[in-house]
Amino acid sequence: MPKHTSSRLAGAPISWGVCEVPGWGRQLPPERVLAEMAGLGLTATELGPIGYLPLDGAALRATLELHGLRLVGGFVPLVLHDSDRSGALARAEAIAAALAAGGADVFVAALVRDDAWSAPEPLDDAQWARLVAGLDEVAELVAARGLELAVHPHWGTLLERADAIERLLGASAAGWCLDTGHLLLAGIDPVAFAEAHGDRTVHVHLKDVDAAVAGRLRAGELTLVEATQAGLFRPLGAGDARIEPVLRALARHGYERWLVLEQDTAITGPEPPVGSGPVVDVRQSIDFLDTVALEEERGVARHA
Repeated sequence: MPKHTSSRLAGAPISWGVCEVPGWGRQLPPERVLAEMAGLGLTATELGPIGYLPLDGAALRATLELHGLRLVGGFVPLVLHDSDRSGALARAEAIAAALAAGGADVFVAALVRDDAWSAPEPLDDAQWARLVAGLDEVAELVAARGLELAVHPHWGTLLERADAIERLLGASAAGWCLDTGHLLLAGIDPVAFAEAHGDRTVHVHLKDVDAAVAGRLRAGELTLVEATQAGLFRPLGAGDARIEPVLRALARHGYERWLVLEQDTAITGPEPPVGSGPVVDVRQSIDFLDTVALEEERGVARHA
């Protein structure tokens, strides 16, 4: 296990069902989400959907500081494979500036087919070349703001399946966000990814996955929204993503950056009472990580 896991553990609004995808579910207000994060002992969060929290740096810091939180980074969908990527680069520059002003460390990029998140299609060689060149440009512009680029594999994007992920790993030197859930959805063992690419991992999203529901998603029986509403993502330790071995593999690579609890959740009914709903699953995940860390400490003590 990485040392001092609790001090590097961050939350994310998506764990409270807050997502930009139309039809995803009920969106809880920031005041409740941030207060429940703080109540769980979390000290940091990702930005959430663009517009959910203020993008003005001073206002963003003030909003988070009311709850004793700081900003880790933000998830930014970009279209980089088109012949004209000026709009995507301008968007990246604007959001990077906002993230940096808010105190973030990481710029997490999702590579989408278009701004409407249309279903991904295979890229030709020219599009791949433009994508790789675009990533280099994004990495440079976010670095100028003191941020590090992390490429995020994600269902419904150009990095939905294992073949595309493996191709980009070979074509680009960019850093990666190891998302345990979306790697498993892509058909990649998250433990194997951590072992092979721990040195490329600059950010981590922790989510667990129900393999049976994931199979229905890959077979086209469910959309991502439907699968999420059907319980695709589980509290850590309750699914099939093998979270503990992932953490051990990352520790062997010396990973000591952020671990973000990002259990995609969809609220489809009435707003749950305060103290119930998504916060229960997040608390269960934190308890799981605490148990893993305690067992590791006992193991180290036994062998000392």
